[in-house]
Amino acid sequence: MRPHRSACSTSTSNRNAAEEFGAAIGFGTMTVPATRRATATLPIDTRLPDVCVAEWFGAHFSALHPRLQELHRVGGQLRGTVRIDIGKGIAGWIGRRLARRLGIPQNTRDCGFTVTISHHDGELHWSREFAGGSRMHSVFRPIGHWPDGYWIERSGPFELRLGVDVIDGGWYWRLRAARLAGLPLPLAFLPTTRAHKRIRNDRYCFLVELSLPLLGMILSYAGDLDLVDSGVAATLANSVQA
Repeated sequence: MRPHRSACSTSTSNRNAAEEFGAAIGFGTMTVPATRRATATLPIDTRLPDVCVAEWFGAHFSALHPRLQELHRVGGQLRGTVRIDIGKGIAGWIGRRLARRLGIPQNTRDCGFTVTISHHDGELHWSREFAGGSRMHSVFRPIGHWPDGYWIERSGPFELRLGVDVIDGGWYWRLRAARLAGLPLPLAFLPTTRAHKRIRNDRYCFLVELSLPLLGMILSYAGDLDLVDSGVAATLANSVQA
């Protein structure tokens, strides 16, 4: 007789998968509370002909909106306000746990947000910080070239392989494969994520949304940001474990 899998164990499995997966994709690969930060200032790579994003896209780089092209040529820092949404019921309980783990404020829907984009050693770096929260740092390593290539992002035992769709000049992440401790994971069993950056009304529009089957949206943030620094004028506050 097959062992019975309770609703409680299923919920726990979904919760753990959502937390680990959420930490890996879209929300950032590393979260360091302010009390544990050691901050190093790294200059943004300003080499126009050979930055990793332009090389990865090749001739298709021109399909991105000109503002996104410039941002990924010379790097830059974006700042503005994002709307934070947390799901209802069980989805909300999971979403609040994930928000706490990632340093995303829960006591306000509208929150100040800063993201710095740069290139170092042939990799794409994103540093994101919520006002009153923790800093999240993501590193994406390019493999191959568009459209068949992808970007690798790692978080603990998770490895994600992310393709990119260019839609109306915007950059839309698309999950192609996931591995846990080197073993492939069926995508059907993973939380679904919508993540994109595009230009709207001359501003940088960001969306990250994480959902679970049957439960729906558990956590998302979205907003329009303004470029406050670019090129050598911008620096990356890179968080590392103290």
